[in-house]
Amino acid sequence: MDNSTHFTTIILTGYIDIGNIKYLCFIVLVLLFVAIIVANQLIIGIIWKEKSLHEPMYVFLCSLSVNEMYGSIALFPFILSNMLVSKVPEVSLNFCHAQIFALYTYGSVEFCNLAVMSYDRYVAICYPLEYNRIMSPAMTVTLIALGWSVSIIKFSINFSLSVRLKLCGNVMDKVWCDNYMLVKLACSDTTANNIFGMIGTIMTIGTPLALILFSYAKILRVCLKSTREMTKKALSTCTSHLISLLNFSVGCSFEMIQSRFDKVPMPPVLRVILSLYFPMCTPLINPIMYGMRLSKIKRALKKCIYPWNHINPYDNDV
Repeated sequence: MDNSTHFTTIILTGYIDIGNIKYLCFIVLVLLFVAIIVANQLIIGIIWKEKSLHEPMYVFLCSLSVNEMYGSIALFPFILSNMLVSKVPEVSLNFCHAQIFALYTYGSVEFCNLAVMSYDRYVAICYPLEYNRIMSPAMTVTLIALGWSVSIIKFSINFSLSVRLKLCGNVMDKVWCDNYMLVKLACSDTTANNIFGMIGTIMTIGTPLALILFSYAKILRVCLKSTREMTKKALSTCTSHLISLLNFSVGCSFEMIQSRFDKVPMPPVLRVILSLYFPMCTPLINPIMYGMRLSKIKRALKKCIYPWNHINPYDNDV
């Protein structure tokens, strides 16, 4: 008998052995989820309302916040509900596929957003007099649409390949569904999945990374030829982006370690933390960091809170 046809659910064992600490984790995650939604909504609302922020740099930031809310909503309610279940969480295979699609597109769009933000900084620093011509509204919308559409199309193909797999097992040592581990559970031919997975990884990581490296190589070249004051000003405009990029890269690395080396012994709580760093810390840190470092956003926020105070929104960010 072909047991592969019997599995229509996935059992997530990542919650096992964390004991009563799961209630503390639940409270912490609820607070983090609320903070993520509020912080990103605040960034989007400020950029939408304040006309002085209708510039490519802030439009890209708005797209970043929309994507981070999308990824958080796709994961946190699911995680929180499972933490209140006394038994081992079991989800339908269809829901597992949908969650994989949402989280993978979130990660891809995030990297694409960071790549176009690095390109925006490259144009602003290397071609300041031509910035408005190059980064026109049409170009800004095109870059954002390209990042979203390529990610959705790419993982739609991945989704179509994964749903056809027949499973020989249904136990996944994770707190959310992961495509790599789902393919490992398959007993049908996974050649197409592996080939497209490699191509997709190159597209997801290689292409944005090449654009980021190109942009910062050009920025560094300009900085080395500029005065100390100009170099300081140029680098200060890139600091927030570099921190975002580093934070996201660390989260992705943790996730790859967690999935690819799932047999490595580690405390269950640490395994849960590694799984959640990728979709949790980036959406939380980015809006707080950009809100603190970008003076235009800080002034726009103060203008919303204290509308009776006169604040000049047209000062340049440093």
